[in-house]
Formats: sequence, structure tokens, C-alpha cells
Amino acid sequence: MNDLVAGVVRWTLRLLVVARGLVVFLSLLCAAALLAVVWSLRAVWARVTGRPVMPWAMRMDPRTGWSTVYRSTARWSARSAAAGTNDEPAPAVRARELPGARDVSDVEPREVR
Repeated sequence: MNDLVAGVVRWTLRLLVVARGLVVFLSLLCAAALLAVVWSLRAVWARVTGRPVMPWAMRMDPRTGWSTVYRSTARWSARSAAAGTNDEPAPAVRARELPGARDVSDVEPREVR
């Protein structure tokens, strides 16, 4: 009796896994078919209206990424003399000396050349 129940459970689990895989496969197939239909309708519409078909491509320009990063550094860099006119709070100061820094004894200061 145990073998029968174990066999039934095993086959049920196998069928469930195959059914779920089939559902995932069919949903991806439907999404691809829908995309193909939309793409075809777009191409037919472009041909009917006489316009060129614009490609579905994401334009990637490295300069835009650089300019975004370069512009974002303005928040973190030093403020100008007119910093009091901004409504933003001043950034936290981290350039002060750490507590206990003067108690370090294993470093010999040397003259800068």
C-alpha cells in the first residue's frame, strides 16, 4: 500500500511540475506572438501611410551617462561663496580630526620635501 501511495504522489508531483512548465512556456509563447503581431501591425501601418518604420531600439549614448554623473557631483562638491542663498542644508563635515588622533605614538612625523 505504501508503494502505491508513493507512486501516486510521485506521478502527481511530476504532472504538476510539467503542467506549470507548460503554463510558463505557453505564456512566453503568447507574449512573443503578441509582440510579433504588434510589430507587424506597426510595419503595415508605416507602409500604408508611407512613413519609414522607426526601429524599436533604445538609444545608448555614453555622453549622457557621463553628463548625468558629472552634474550630480555638484551636490557633493564644495559650495561656492553664495552657499548661504541655497535652501539645501549644508553637508556634514568630515574633515575634522578624529578623537584620539594625537595620542598615536608609533608614527614619526617627517619633513615634507
